[in-house]
Amino acid sequence: MPDSRYSDLDRPPLSEAALNRALVRPGSLWTGVTVVERTGSTNADLAQAARQGTAEGAVLVAETQFAGRGRLGRVWSAPPRSGLMVSVLLRPAPPVGTLGWLPLLFGVAAASAVRRLAEVDVRLKWPNDLLIGERKLAGVLAERAGDAVVIGMGLNVSIRSDELPVQTATSLAIESGSADAAPFVDRDPLLRAVLREVETHYRDWSEAAGDADACGLRAAYQASSATIGREIRVELPGERILTGTATGIDHAGHLQVTAGGDRHALSAGDVVHVRPSA
Repeated sequence: MPDSRYSDLDRPPLSEAALNRALVRPGSLWTGVTVVERTGSTNADLAQAARQGTAEGAVLVAETQFAGRGRLGRVWSAPPRSGLMVSVLLRPAPPVGTLGWLPLLFGVAAASAVRRLAEVDVRLKWPNDLLIGERKLAGVLAERAGDAVVIGMGLNVSIRSDELPVQTATSLAIESGSADAAPFVDRDPLLRAVLREVETHYRDWSEAAGDADACGLRAAYQASSATIGREIRVELPGERILTGTATGIDHAGHLQVTAGGDRHALSAGDVVHVRPSA
């Protein structure tokens, strides 16, 4: 049965019922977890649901995506059930000017969960890529949908080296050394851990009215950063290039870069780490 969800025993399907039992409870941020076998983009689906009035806390997980998007319109793809393709719908109360912290918050939460469960040193490349060494493990993408924010993540779990879309990527199985010999990394506890971490950080940030210093989010991001202290090249909108040293993250979540004696605060841009840190 080649079409069976259980045809690849190394990549079992997620259980929607089990995830809801574990995550949806009175007082929880999460109001429902939906698992679909296949969709174009979990972010696009939830953004549409948000515009139709779906409540905060909806979670959508796809076993595979055929139109997943990364930053700058890049395609994010992986074999079925080899990763976590998940989006969440939030309706944040803090001021609009603080919403730029939400994708960084998700990155901090995801990195913390992966670090704890998989026992790998996960770092953050600004604004919200998860790296192991210099290889990309996951990407995070946030978008506005009316008064809601949808945040999605694609995280490589059991993908093998010969399945990588680019050689600058990696997976938890590859990093554990099991990727070419019946890879198996249980996605269920990993997803639960990520969503619980997101809930904790989101509640703290909301209670602090979006103040990333008051809730400790800026300090947590900087502590996990693979970018701060590095020589970087930033590809800016309009095909501009800025080369300099990343020195920190400001109160708005912008990347601080010193270049040619001038200081810049960047709200967008594609960062390339020029050389390994000392």
